[in-house]
Amino acid sequence: MYGGWRPYVSVAQRRAKANRVAAKLSKQGRSLKPISLAGRTIAKTFWGKAWCDNLDSYSDFENRLPRGRTYVRNGSVIDLQISSGKVEALVSGSEIYQVTIQIDELNARDWQAITRDCSQAVDSLMDLLQGRLSKGVMQRLTRQKDGLFPSPKEIKINCSCPDWAWLCKHAAAVLYGIGSRLDEEPELLFTLRDVDHRELISQAVADGNLDQALSGGGRALAEDDLGALFGIDLDNAGSPPAEPAVADPPVRRKRVVSKRPVSKTKTAGSKKATIRAKTATEVEKKAAPPKKSTAKAGSSRTPKKRK
Repeated sequence: MYGGWRPYVSVAQRRAKANRVAAKLSKQGRSLKPISLAGRTIAKTFWGKAWCDNLDSYSDFENRLPRGRTYVRNGSVIDLQISSGKVEALVSGSEIYQVTIQIDELNARDWQAITRDCSQAVDSLMDLLQGRLSKGVMQRLTRQKDGLFPSPKEIKINCSCPDWAWLCKHAAAVLYGIGSRLDEEPELLFTLRDVDHRELISQAVADGNLDQALSGGGRALAEDDLGALFGIDLDNAGSPPAEPAVADPPVRRKRVVSKRPVSKTKTAGSKKATIRAKTATEVEKKAAPPKKSTAKAGSSRTPKKRK
């Protein structure tokens, strides 16, 4: 250290050190999830952009956020894990630093207000997670103070670096890394705030929107499509089981025998064959020798002498 400051470490040196640490941790069985950006854009989807815009709006963060953007863009966040109310990360600087960010769970009253306000408009999880709802609904979900995003006072940060600041550049890089991760897994925002995004759909069903949710009209998804995509089973415990459909008995059709017209050619051929057979019989009779007549015993008739 020089004058209380650590020596400058170039981006190439940080990346090389990060790769060595990643290889070592992989051998130990730890699966890393780094933040890798294509270009300088941190987030591209609605939820990722909304998260980053929310960070930029807080004046408490503005002094350290630019360095954080630089760190996340050059690949310094070599691991970022999001769980309920917690983010754990490894950031490569002059050393490899461990960053832990705890975020308060969403206030139950605020979450109930969100589900109440949005239940009539959220009928598809795919639309919700891809940010394809109406502008009013998305503004309600991302609204400051009573939306899904945490305020600075709901965020607690701990970094192993020697920086005395409450928000160091390593933690700022992790906060931006969350926005990038939401591009790939937007449902992690709900996990982070410890709320179930499926409750928005359940509330819509409870309010009588099931037909709309399963109709296939517009952008809604069918129930089995939701299960295939997100492993979700809508709660139908209150409804009686559907009776199996009984198939109608098969209809027996009468066999229609078509009466084919007799071919004239075939009839004429049959007549000729019959005439030939009769002619052959007559010829045989003529060619056969006449039968000899024999006199019966005891007959008084005598044969006449030939002259």
